[in-house]
Amino acid sequence: MKRNNRLFIIIVILLLSNSIFAQLSPGDLSNAHKDLEGLSNCTKCHVLGEKVYNSKCLECHSEIKTRIDDDEGYHSSSEVKGKECYDCHSEHHGRNFELIRFDQKSFNHDLTGYQLQGKHIKIECNSCHNSKFSSFTVERKNTFLGLNNRCISCHEDKHNETLGNECQTCHSTKSFKPADLFDHNKTKFVLKGAHVKVECFTCHKNIQSENTKIFRIQNFEKCIDCHEDVHRGKFGNNCLECHNEISFRNTVNLQRFDHSKTNFTLIGKHANIECSKCHKESYTVKIKHELCSDCHEDYHKGELVKNNFRDCSVCHTEQGFSPSLIGIIEHTKTRFELKGSHLAVPCINCHYKNDKWSFLFNDISCVACHENIHKNEISDKFFIENGCENCHNSDSWSVNNFDHSKTGFELIGTHLKTSCRNCHFKDKQGNNVQQFQGLPKDCEFCHEDQHFQQFRINGKTDCARCHGYFDWKPVNFNHSETDFPLDGAHINVSCEKCHPKKNLKTGVFVKYKYEEIKCKTCHE
Repeated sequence: MKRNNRLFIIIVILLLSNSIFAQLSPGDLSNAHKDLEGLSNCTKCHVLGEKVYNSKCLECHSEIKTRIDDDEGYHSSSEVKGKECYDCHSEHHGRNFELIRFDQKSFNHDLTGYQLQGKHIKIECNSCHNSKFSSFTVERKNTFLGLNNRCISCHEDKHNETLGNECQTCHSTKSFKPADLFDHNKTKFVLKGAHVKVECFTCHKNIQSENTKIFRIQNFEKCIDCHEDVHRGKFGNNCLECHNEISFRNTVNLQRFDHSKTNFTLIGKHANIECSKCHKESYTVKIKHELCSDCHEDYHKGELVKNNFRDCSVCHTEQGFSPSLIGIIEHTKTRFELKGSHLAVPCINCHYKNDKWSFLFNDISCVACHENIHKNEISDKFFIENGCENCHNSDSWSVNNFDHSKTGFELIGTHLKTSCRNCHFKDKQGNNVQQFQGLPKDCEFCHEDQHFQQFRINGKTDCARCHGYFDWKPVNFNHSETDFPLDGAHINVSCEKCHPKKNLKTGVFVKYKYEEIKCKTCHE
C-alpha cells in the first residue's frame, strides 16, 4: 500500500512545473546527457525507488555493452569488471562536469587489450583517440572508443593494399624503416646467389610512385621478368638452362650446347655445319631463320612464293634439296589439281623446259601442253577457253564426255558404241582427214545405200523411215502405209516372192520399187 502511494506521489511530481523538478534534482546533467533533463526523462536512467543499474546505462551505450559481452576492451578488464557505472561516471554535477576523468599519463593501456610498444609509448593519447580515426558514424566528443588495433586504422597504407593489412609481418613499432621483420625467403621468390646482395629498390624501383611504395611484383617466375634478354628470345625463357644465379657469365660449354633447346633444332645436313657458318657476328645476335631463304638463295627466284608456296620446306627437307616432297595433296593447293593420267606424269615433263625449271604457269589450259590436233575444225562454242574438257578427260584421250545432242544429231542405239573416228576421220590417200564442222547428217554420208536410191525423195534417202538405230532390220517399215497394202493371201507370202534380188553391173540389190503395181506384175 505504501509502495502504491509512493508511486502516486512521484507521478504527481512529474506533472508539476520545472520549478518543482529543480527542487527534486540533485543538479544539472552534464553536456553529454543534457537532452535527458526533465522529470519525464528520469526513468530513462533511474529505476523508481531503486539505484541506478548498469543495464540502464548500457541500453544507450550499446557500443560498450557489445565490447563487454565480447569480453574485450578496458571495461572488460579486471580493473573495471564488477563495478557500477556511476562509480567512475557520476552525474548531476553540472553542465561542464567531465564524465570521463582519469590520469592519461599513468593509465595502464594494457588493460584495453592493446599493449603500447615502441614509438606508440611516446605518442600523445589524442594523436590516436580522435574523431579522425574513430569508426563511429556519429561523431562523439570526449570518447576513447571507436578505434581498433589494425595499423591501417591510424596509419596510411603506403603499399596501397598490395601487401595485405598485417603490417606487423614486416614492420615493428620501433620504426617503419627498415622493415626489420621482413624475411624475403618466406616469399615466393627466395634470394640466392647474387640476388642476396642486390638492393631492394633495384628490383622494386619500377613500381613505385611518389606517394605509394608497391613491393609486390606480379611477374617474377622467369628471369626475363627483371633482366633484359640479350638473346632476344632465341634460347627460350629459361635462362637457368645455360646460366646460374651466381653470375650470368657462368655459361655451359658451347661444345655441349643442346641446340634443340633453341627455336631452331639442328637436323639433317644442318647438324654438321660449323657454328660460325651461321653465327657470323655473335652468339647474342639473333639470326633470322623463319624461312629457308633467310640463309639459302632462292633457286626458284620467287616463283613458288607467288604460287602460295611460302617456304622451301614445303617441297624439301634438311636431308637435301632432292628429292622433292611435293606430292598429289600439295599440288591440289595450286591452280592445277592433278587428276587421271596426269598423276602418272613425272614432274620434269611439265616443269623442266629449255634446261630450266619453271613452276609458275600463267596458262593452265590443255593446249598449253598438248597440241590441238583439231585445229579449227571444232567451233568455239565446244572449245571454251582452249579447254578440251567438253570432249575429253584427264584419264584418257579416247574417253570423251561430249554431249552429242548439242550438235543437233543425237546419238542413239548403235551410234552410241561407234567410235568418233568412224564418222569424223576419213582416210584420204593415206592421210587422216578430220571433219567436225559442216559434217552432213544424212545417213548415206556415212552409210552406203544398199537400195540403189530406190527410196530417194528430193535427192535424199531417209533410212529412218524403215530402219532403227540398233540394227538394219526394218523395224519401222509398215507395208500398209505403201501403195500396196497387204491383205488376203498376200499376208502370208514371204517378202522374197515379191521382192527378188536383181543383178546389175553395179551390184546386186533387192527390188522394192515397181513402176506399176498390177496383178500381172507378179502373176501370169
